[in-house]
Amino acid sequence: MHRPLSSALAGAVLGAAALVGAGAGPAVADAHLPAQPLQAQHHKAKPLAVDFAGTVALSNCSGSVVRLPNSQDTDKALVLSNGHCLESGMPGAGEVVVDKPSTRSFTLLSSTGSNKGTVRASKIAYATMTDTDVSLYELTSTYADIQKKYGIKALQLATEHPTQGASIKVVSGYWKKIYSCNIDGFAPTLKEGEWTWKDSVRYTSGCDIIGGTSGSPVIDTATGKVAAVNNTLNEDGGRCTLNNPCEVAADGTVTVHQGIGYAQETYGIPKCFGTGNKLDLGREGCTLPKPAGE
Repeated sequence: MHRPLSSALAGAVLGAAALVGAGAGPAVADAHLPAQPLQAQHHKAKPLAVDFAGTVALSNCSGSVVRLPNSQDTDKALVLSNGHCLESGMPGAGEVVVDKPSTRSFTLLSSTGSNKGTVRASKIAYATMTDTDVSLYELTSTYADIQKKYGIKALQLATEHPTQGASIKVVSGYWKKIYSCNIDGFAPTLKEGEWTWKDSVRYTSGCDIIGGTSGSPVIDTATGKVAAVNNTLNEDGGRCTLNNPCEVAADGTVTVHQGIGYAQETYGIPKCFGTGNKLDLGREGCTLPKPAGE
């Protein structure tokens, strides 16, 4: 997880996860990533052009204006980023933020990465760093407002689990840079610091993300849809510490992939929103963590 960076890199947090117990820890597996063949459909499919349209820059992170399958043009638009990118700081392990007022502003980008204007939040609809690392802001503007004023369409959230080998683009609005790689595989349990995430996307080495790329949409080039949200990488080869996430197997074996980045899947998010883009954590199929006591 990229913490706010001092000096040259001008701030940005990236995801994190829970500590492995102190003392004699589990064995650490070597982390050289084998090349993995792409699945047939990704060989055949012509990649779609991916640009900056629909992405946003936050004060310390990246993000994107996203649309759910049932979203209407008249619904208030949503901005997707990381839970650790909240203006109030990172949620603790087990903490879930719901319907918290916010006036945060976001710089909306054109297809070429130029600044189109500013959109503003009315609230944090949902945020957590438990099981996943995600924040969703509700804006004061509707999708129709944004398209009419800026000519920008929202990015579509995928509703299916991402595929190993898929060609992806990580689009950073903060740095105005697009990273290209593939989905190497999935980490059933990813730990960093005090946080734990489930079923995280692991990148191949082409996505050499840095601080400020936190919250970037991960776009499947075969569909053009957002498959995940970028959130962390293992910077120093450390094990399960801040900025050094590790993968933990069911038997406790820890695997470290130095220099490799991760993202959190987003295909389950639409199941947690009802009519009018309204959060409903009680909907059938919604697996996002709920606030304590619910």
